[in-house]
Amino acid sequence: MTSIHATIIETYSQRMRLRLEDDTEVDARIKGKRLRPVCGDRVAVERIDNEDDWLITAIHDRRNALTRPNMRGDTEVLAANVDQLVVTAASQPAPDWYVVDRYICAAEAMDVDAVVVFNKTDIGSAAAAIRVYSELGYTVLEASAKHGNHLDQLAEALTDRVSLIVGQSGVGKSTLINALMGTEKQKTASISDKHREGRHTTVNSVMLDLPRGGKIIDSPGVRDFAPALESVEAVTRGFREIERLRQNCKFANCRHMEEPGCAVKTGLDNDELDGRRYESYRRLLRLTESLTSR
Repeated sequence: MTSIHATIIETYSQRMRLRLEDDTEVDARIKGKRLRPVCGDRVAVERIDNEDDWLITAIHDRRNALTRPNMRGDTEVLAANVDQLVVTAASQPAPDWYVVDRYICAAEAMDVDAVVVFNKTDIGSAAAAIRVYSELGYTVLEASAKHGNHLDQLAEALTDRVSLIVGQSGVGKSTLINALMGTEKQKTASISDKHREGRHTTVNSVMLDLPRGGKIIDSPGVRDFAPALESVEAVTRGFREIERLRQNCKFANCRHMEEPGCAVKTGLDNDELDGRRYESYRRLLRLTESLTSR
């Protein structure tokens, strides 16, 4: 049977929604247990005789992938073939800037752009925290999906690109998407009063076509995230200010922790490096070393 190409635009565990090359959308199942396709994947598919479903038979090479380590010590792929990560935070739930840093590190590892969006400006601000990212050269936007503030700037940043929106549960990713789409495409939920944490509202990843062009993938919210990185060097490359400073370290294999002649530590002492960002690097480095030593 002849295979044709398709793109995965929605995932439901072992079932998928596909867009064929003629823009037709169909449902599909996965052949076997070894394939792990994700939203954004390009796949080979075949018709199933006497059924409406199609069959996914292979995953084409990925241009990039957002990954994280799972509880079994393996690498889990969350989405593939994107142009940028839209890293979202908000006043509520309380922003975890370490999670934001880890998503930005993942973007650097994937060699894609990162856009930092601080949502819910109608109830709070984080000007000092997000200024750090702006000074590092990242696109930073403050917005209110509820009131429509600065959504034009966000829409422009997403135009003609495949973007993956990520962040903690409850920061308003789905609300932002609904505001951009002009329709209630994604389910939303209020913040949990008991824990002041976001409820998970997006069970499955979905790729949506934006009105101005471009596509956005909405992924399930998280309370924690770490990219699956293979080395100390990969962690360093994920923090562009540390990557810049390390060029002057005394030792090529410097971990930028307690080594003598470390230019990164000197930069920290001279206020060339944000202290919280450096702590974020240290935490991710320790985690990566613990995972890679297993």
